[in-house]
This record gives sequence, C-alpha cells and structure tokens, in this order.
Amino acid sequence: MRVAIGQLWQESNTFNTLPTTLTDFEAFGIYEGDELLERMAKTNEPGGFIQSLRDWPERPQIVGLARFGAWPSGPLSADTFATITERMFAALRRAGTVDAVLLALHGSLVAVNQPDVEGYVLEEVRRIVGPTVPVVATLDLHANITQRMVQAANVLVLYHTTPHIDVMPTGRRAAAVLRRILIDGAKPVTAFQKIPIVVPAERANTQDPTSISYGFRQTLQQWEADPRVLCAGLATVQPWLDIPGLGNAVVVTTNGDEELAVSRCADLASAMARRRREYLTELVNVAEAVKTAHAEADGLVVLGDAADATTSGSTGDGTAVLAELVHYDWPRPALVTLVGPETVADARQRGVGAEWQAKLGGTRAPRVAKPITLTVRVERLFDARFVMTGHLADNLPIDMGQAAVLRYKNIHIVVTSRSGPHFSPQLFQSAGLDPFAASVLSARSPCGFRAAYTERARRIIMVRSPGCAPSDFWHHPYERIERPLWPWDEIGDWQPRPTLVQRNVQ
Repeated sequence: MRVAIGQLWQESNTFNTLPTTLTDFEAFGIYEGDELLERMAKTNEPGGFIQSLRDWPERPQIVGLARFGAWPSGPLSADTFATITERMFAALRRAGTVDAVLLALHGSLVAVNQPDVEGYVLEEVRRIVGPTVPVVATLDLHANITQRMVQAANVLVLYHTTPHIDVMPTGRRAAAVLRRILIDGAKPVTAFQKIPIVVPAERANTQDPTSISYGFRQTLQQWEADPRVLCAGLATVQPWLDIPGLGNAVVVTTNGDEELAVSRCADLASAMARRRREYLTELVNVAEAVKTAHAEADGLVVLGDAADATTSGSTGDGTAVLAELVHYDWPRPALVTLVGPETVADARQRGVGAEWQAKLGGTRAPRVAKPITLTVRVERLFDARFVMTGHLADNLPIDMGQAAVLRYKNIHIVVTSRSGPHFSPQLFQSAGLDPFAASVLSARSPCGFRAAYTERARRIIMVRSPGCAPSDFWHHPYERIERPLWPWDEIGDWQPRPTLVQRNVQ
C-alpha cells in the first residue's frame, strides 16, 4: 500500500499588493521526496499524516511529494503559481501508482491568475491519480471552500480551533479518515453548503466559552465522535479576498448516510446564518487603547493590532500603535514589531550602539500605513530564527531573516527582514526580550495571539488601526465578490440547500 503526501500552504490577502514569489516559499522551506518525510515528520499537518501512517498496522509506504509553504501575504505571482503547482504535479506523476493521496492545503490560496488555487490543485491531482483513488485534504478553518474543491476530493478535513492549536491533530484526523476508507471500506458522502456570509476574525475564538465559535466547535467534535460521521467542518473564511465565491461554508462527510450529512450540514449552516451578528466586533481606537495600557500599573497589556496582522496577510509595517506609544514613559519595556528589510540593513551597517534618525514603517503598503521618524539606538542585531509551537504551529521552524532591536526610550522595536508571526513570544525571546515582563506589547494578529497571552496578560485590548486586514472589511473596495453577501447586504431569512457529493473509491 502506497500513500502519497504533500503540502501547499499559504493564506492570501488580495488587499496586500506585494506578490508572493518563489523566494517566499524558499524562505519558509521547500522540501521534496524523502526530505519532506525527514523534515516534516513532527511538524504540523504533514507530521500528523506521517506519524499516523507509521502507526497503522498495515504499515503503508509513505511517498513524499513536495512541501511548499509561505507566510500569509499577497497573491502568488503567475510565475510562482505555475512553478510550484507543476513541481507538485510532477512529483505525483513520478510517484507512479499510489493507493491514496493526503494533502495539507490552506483553502484561501490565491494567485493573480487563479482565484481558487486549491480547487485547481485538487482537480489536477484527481486527473493524475484517476477517479477511484482516495484523495483526502486538510484545510485551515479560514478556508474559502468551493464546489470545485469538494467535487475533486473525497474528504476535506478542517481545523476545529481558532487560535489554530489543532494543526498536527488535524493531520492525524485526516489520516484516520483515510484509513476508514482504505481499510474499513467507508464510502464518503459529503454535504456542502456555501453560506452568503463573511464574518470578522476577532470574535471567532473557539477556545473562549463566551464566543459563538466555542459552541460550534463543540458541536463539530460531538458529530465526529459519531461513527456514522467521517468528519465535519465549519469554515469561517478569511475575509480579505476579493474573489468570486467568497463566503463561509459547512462540509459534513458521512459513511454513506446521505440524509444525516444533509441534515447536519443544513442545521449548522442555519445556525451560523442566524447568529451572524454575534461576530461583529467592537474595537478601541489606538490612542485610547495605549492610554489605558499606560494606566495599568501592573502586569502585561497586549494590544491586538488585527488590521495589520501578518497572520492575516497584511504587510506588518503599520506604525499606528508605535506613534501612540512614544507619547508615554513606560516603567517596563514597551514592545512593538515591524517588517522592514531596509531598516534592518541600515541598522546592520551602522552597528550596535549607533544612534540615528530613522524613518520607520509605512513603505510596504503606503495606501494604509504612514512612516514615523524617531531617533533610535541599535540595541541588538540578531537572526530571527526559532521553532514555534502554539497557534499555527507544532515544531515549525521560522526564519524571518536578519533582524534588529531598535530602542526609543523604553520602547523596543523589533524589526525583521521578512514577515512571519509578529505576535509570537519566541520572536521576542529570540531578540533577547521577555514579552511577559513588558508593560505593553503589540501583537499583529486578530485572534491567534490569545493562545500565547490570554493566561499571562493582565488585559487584552483589540485596537482599530489601518492595515490590509481590517475587521470592518466591508468598507474596502471589493470588486469581484458575488452579491448579495452579508455584511455588505442584508440576506433576510436565508435558508440552506446543501448539495451532495459522492465519489466512488476502490
């Protein structure tokens, strides 16, 4: 028995005009063949695949295809899209006859010439392996699931958590579903419902008992405990995609039980539509948030800068929070991050201890971010490399390139050459800073940062700032989405009508 595995992962943001190129994938790690199996055996969804397959009594041969991963950013350039997909397909063709395919995808990957990359990939994989070989794919909870994806795959297995703390377990769940198909003879039947709704990311916290998504997660996990159900997922799509077919979705796959799949899919889609307004977010303006943080004498205050979240594909060089931090004297360090390769190069040329009037931020997305000029001191030069576990990651190597810590009074500005998890405690620690001992910390993330800071922060405040990933996204100039779509439009008493997809397997 031969099972091929591969990964193609990036979350795109079409409002970020910086294209994602092959260099971005190379920085994050491209592995092919046996190197994929060696490098990813304990990391994220591929690690879940590999560990689970090695635990099967049948001991299948695992065939490594290719792993392409890049940090969230703008859409793929046309050349990059062509290169990485052809390398993936070529690896599958070289693999010869396989009994199944496991793919770790995101679900919101967009190229400048292809709005549904995952749908395209799954269709081509299906064409290569034929109509009866099981194809099972994992997706991020923020996937934009399309009919094309559902029809090409046998099963789509989604994360259940935001913050995403079940990344490797999702790989294990997918492998378990595949075993039920290959070994136990399960016959997947999928009910799929697109919902004409897009919701902000800030309140979609599946770990907070007060959040609407907490109940939805419990429902999905209870359903998956039912032996009749192979998997169930709710995709609260990432909103910053100006593409046709944008919207939330529900997928429920059962073992041959069409009625059960349709009824549960319809029930969850109805509940999601009915409770959509609970996702609307109240934000605090930056000046007020920073003032509140300064008044908090004890403990750490975390400011969630969601609009410029690098985890949401924004540029990470907004200065709105920094511009307010400079108005106060901080008793303990104030920590803020920036993506700024030119600033890092300048700091390295000047050296540790140098002081100069630096122009910071506002170059990667000048439409939404403004630079700030400060007299800073080069406090430290370092390479922003570490291994991250937590939101989005299990043992995931991160390389954000050369970096610098610049200091203005007691404000420590961590500047990296590349985008990455600009909320991660490991980033600050690699810079020689203790994030949990700070007075205030700016986290460029809408929700995921809570996995690291909820238990240790005295207070968390979500701020309203400029960026490519705002929570009030419906005020941005979308041109390609299909209407009506909430919250752009009212949708009244919308009723679901799930479609059924059944694909024969060997």
